[in-house]
Amino acid sequence: MKTILIMMSLMFSLNVHANFQAAYIDMQAAIQGTTAGKNAKKKLEKEFNKKKDQLKKQEGALKKKADEFEKKRMVLSDKVRAEKQAGLQKEMMAFQQDLQKSQMTIQQKERELTKPILDKLQKVIAQVAKDKGYSMVFEKASQSVMWAKTDLDITNDVIKRFEKTK
Repeated sequence: MKTILIMMSLMFSLNVHANFQAAYIDMQAAIQGTTAGKNAKKKLEKEFNKKKDQLKKQEGALKKKADEFEKKRMVLSDKVRAEKQAGLQKEMMAFQQDLQKSQMTIQQKERELTKPILDKLQKVIAQVAKDKGYSMVFEKASQSVMWAKTDLDITNDVIKRFEKTK
């Protein structure tokens, strides 16, 4: 964000030409607004929900084992209790690792599915910016563009052009 602020202050302090025009795009909305983005989201959600169901079953089984262990804990010998507790902890750690692997897999899959869309969007953004005479296009993100006129938002133009260039 600091980089953007520095760039913008330099542009204005150097007496940038009067024909300088900037625009912005909401990349998240652009991706989700395209047919390809919607299809990628459906595919990702399907995969995510499948894995989520699997992890819920695994978590339920672990919880059941933990509850059973707690009920029988006092009647077990110290040795058996320690063994069962160690086994339960080992299973819980394995579950946590599975959970992390699943999250990483979903993130990787999301990158795989969105990369071609992003590559194509970048080309379309350049075309729209060139056609409309923009000198620069910023990405609207939570911390990058705090405020801008809505007529400088080229998100919908980019989505329309993206859909036409299949």
